[in-house]
Amino acid sequence: MSSPLLLAAASFLAGAMNAVAGGGSFVTFPALVWSGVPSVAANASSSVALFPGSFASAWAYRDDFRSFEGVSVRALLPVSLAGGLTGAMLLLLTPQTTFDAVIPWLLLLGTLAFAFGQQAGARLRQRIRIGPALLLGGQFVLSIYGGYFGGAVGLMMMAVWSLFGVSDLRAMNAAKTLLVGVTNTVAVACFIVAGEVWWTQTLLMALGAVAGGYVGARVGRRISPSHLRLGITAFNVAMTAAFFLRT
Repeated sequence: MSSPLLLAAASFLAGAMNAVAGGGSFVTFPALVWSGVPSVAANASSSVALFPGSFASAWAYRDDFRSFEGVSVRALLPVSLAGGLTGAMLLLLTPQTTFDAVIPWLLLLGTLAFAFGQQAGARLRQRIRIGPALLLGGQFVLSIYGGYFGGAVGLMMMAVWSLFGVSDLRAMNAAKTLLVGVTNTVAVACFIVAGEVWWTQTLLMALGAVAGGYVGARVGRRISPSHLRLGITAFNVAMTAAFFLRT
């Protein structure tokens, strides 16, 4: 498969995955690496490419936004921006060889979070109830991870919100798409200023991600969430194993 076709297909799939469940970076990041982009630049370019798709999905979910009792979505916005900036700066300061060594472990973390995050969140919810300060602190930490790499960060956010007592899945999914996009806003600006974005590949993927994000948000409600999660988990496991074998 030629690189342009691979990148277009990967970005459309990633945008749709992010809209319905998450894990889109597990598609775009490997596609960029396998098309010849160095890993740090691939991670930065993947973030830029998926950035517009997050807001396309958020617009599709616009009727599902609800305020969280005690902490509004609006209050989470500046925390997400600050965390995204911190994570992006950490990525730009990470040497290429170090990032190459860390990538399989980041993919493994994201894979485990995606596969078991809901179950872990449900069990923790029976024992733990966090307050507004811990919710904001958790959002900041997860936004750092989102700015640095971001695999399955949306699902991690939803798990933390559930510990706060938020249970409306549609409202959480809508907030997730918006706040993941917000987390990447400053990160994207940092990557562009630092010159780490490979623009030809990124612009092609951005178009695919926007289309996939909107289509995924509209169609995702009709597909069984359990089937979606099973398929995406299997894909994430394969990508993680491939990167471990590559090192």
